[in-house]
Amino acid sequence: MRSYLDFEKPVAELEAKIEELRAMQAGGTVAVGDEIARLEAKAAQALKDLYANLTPWQKTQVARHPQRPHCVDYVEGLITEFTPLAGDRKFGEDEAIIGGFGRFRGESICIIGQEKGATTENRLRHNFGMARPEGYRKAVRLMEMADRFAIPVLALVDTAGAYPGIGAEERGQSIAIAQSIMEMSRFPVPIVVVVTGEGGSGGALALAVGDRVLMMENSYYSVISPEGCSTILFKDAAQAPRAAAALRMTAPDLLGLKIMDAIVPEPEGGAHEDHLAAARNLKAAIVTSLPDDAALRGALLGSIALAMRSSVTGLGRWVAVSAASFGASSEPSRWTPSPSSSTASCPSTRRSC
Repeated sequence: MRSYLDFEKPVAELEAKIEELRAMQAGGTVAVGDEIARLEAKAAQALKDLYANLTPWQKTQVARHPQRPHCVDYVEGLITEFTPLAGDRKFGEDEAIIGGFGRFRGESICIIGQEKGATTENRLRHNFGMARPEGYRKAVRLMEMADRFAIPVLALVDTAGAYPGIGAEERGQSIAIAQSIMEMSRFPVPIVVVVTGEGGSGGALALAVGDRVLMMENSYYSVISPEGCSTILFKDAAQAPRAAAALRMTAPDLLGLKIMDAIVPEPEGGAHEDHLAAARNLKAAIVTSLPDDAALRGALLGSIALAMRSSVTGLGRWVAVSAASFGASSEPSRWTPSPSSSTASCPSTRRSC
């Protein structure tokens, strides 16, 4: 059964009318074929108009849609001969992060991603995509293996954030995230990162350091959730739409700030409308991001930067905003690093946020 978001109410009403007419048509009482076709066209146009002008808050809602494709869906649509691997070899297994090896267009690839689950049972098993330290250590273990055998890495990011439980903190959540970021910045193998849904804080950044960082059209990537930001700044979680606009966390915003490299288009109405079409679009984006020749990839190994890599000094822009106008849109200015912020000693220029 399709789930509708709040702003999709006009489409939901039209779809409900269409279902009523189909029931009448099935009963053979009235010939309503023409009316059904008219309403279907009207609903399709309404959906197209809605998704052509989504606000940042509406995109946040789409990124969280319960029927949106998750890591397992993309693995099924993109990877053949997938072999999952489990455990961090230190504490245990964390099913919030799925990882393993398979083939992408016939070539070996390591794929790692955060999995939220599609049913209540799966969501509990995968902890809603919120990883514990052992999940991040498992990811690093698999990337080390990929590096050993010169295999590219594909990382799919979709999490509200790292799990904040007591046990996770006791087992070193922060250091696990920091080590993942550090190691990803050092691996010479090509790494492509895709933010497929939610990109929440350090839990997302821990898997988001790569040579190419892509975002699905209706995903978001932010240091804090709009609700958390509005609670801190405005003392009111109901101000989340205002915070979402101020955070500039959508794909177009981050592409303009040069934090992301490209936007992956979604099917009309969002990726949840057509999982296969979303996977096809993502496949095309990955193909353009990965070197497609094994010999070329081998020649790149050991280099401190791939040809596609940009310097971290090119990341980000700043805007001076008064308290009164907080949240208003304005054209960002280019950030110019000061001598004290030099990155000359940075061990890598791999892209991150």
